[in-house]
Amino acid sequence: MSMYVQLQENIKLLNVPDEAQRLKNLEMLLKNETEHPIVKPQFANNHIHTCFSFSPYSPTAAIYMARAEGLQTAGIMDHDSIGGAKEFRKAGKIAGIGTTCGMECRVDLSETSLAGKRLNNPDQPGIAYMAIHSVPATGFDVLQRAFEPLREKRNVRNRKMLENINAVMKPYGIELDFSKDVLPLSCYEAGGSITERHLLYALSLKILGICGPENCADFVQNKLQISLSPKQSGMLSDADNPHLAYDLLGILKAQLVEKIYIPATDECMPLKEAVKLADEVGAILCYAYLGDVTDSVTGDKKAAKFEDDFLEDLFEMLKQENVKAVTYMPARNTDTQIKRLQNLCKTYSMIEISGEDVNSSRQSMICKQLELPQFAHLVDMAWDLVKREENYPL
Repeated sequence: MSMYVQLQENIKLLNVPDEAQRLKNLEMLLKNETEHPIVKPQFANNHIHTCFSFSPYSPTAAIYMARAEGLQTAGIMDHDSIGGAKEFRKAGKIAGIGTTCGMECRVDLSETSLAGKRLNNPDQPGIAYMAIHSVPATGFDVLQRAFEPLREKRNVRNRKMLENINAVMKPYGIELDFSKDVLPLSCYEAGGSITERHLLYALSLKILGICGPENCADFVQNKLQISLSPKQSGMLSDADNPHLAYDLLGILKAQLVEKIYIPATDECMPLKEAVKLADEVGAILCYAYLGDVTDSVTGDKKAAKFEDDFLEDLFEMLKQENVKAVTYMPARNTDTQIKRLQNLCKTYSMIEISGEDVNSSRQSMICKQLELPQFAHLVDMAWDLVKREENYPL
């Protein structure tokens, strides 16, 4: 059995429905391990999604994958949910991995000086992505309760967007049912969220079921009229591509969302409320810097302008609103963008936190840029977050 096939078999064991069984299976796999992964202390990742938002990995499987790639510390980061954090910490303890727990949310900026501006959200101006990093265990239940009604409101919008998807796909004989096709892909019943990725992943599976892997690229280009780059065409034309559904999802997210998107309203917490909530639980609220995009490393964003034209104004607003940290992904940005961002963080005394957004089986848990000297402090910060949270046992 090849290493890749064995890895996939292990992931199946770590993705079984029962949390307790997932953790037992992790113990068993590590106990039977004959060769340990090579440790890579120069890396860290504080932004790993799990099945509690959208990901091929349960919290236990995410820890296993992080360890398999050599990480000694890893951070969970799910949309509108911190429901996987307890399992993540338990799995980290079993695997000897330092853990940091957080969640990602969208905030309404209408009461700030940047009301109506397009910041780090490609789909909607006036709404920004924020990361609530380093949540103590004492804050898990508080945050989970606070976002429960927002997850429910988001599902009202999800259902409406699914109707839009069905309208677009009707000429091709494709129709999705929320309860049958989307809900089973999520951990909603266990406190997870459902995002646009769930809708588009369900669509990707339906497309592949109808046209077959071998005709996927043809369907996307000639039926959906979506232009593919040579790289994208190659990925979608490879019938043996193990990441095919995720690759298709990324393309659909970049090209189809604007046709089906419905603006988020009351499911997005006002920024002042998010600041107050993070302070209440002792977490660190971070603005998630995106920066103008040319070639999206994750393949799910078009080239577009975001915060760079008014970055100084953004930092002024964050200071006014009591946001004390910025999180960013070094692989996404140019050296010029990073230097400017880091200088502003120093000027405004902002904490810097990093993490590579992992939500696809194709993605690595490792950001290679962290080997560079200018990012060493981001790895140190990851360990500071780990130590900070260790003061609050489960």
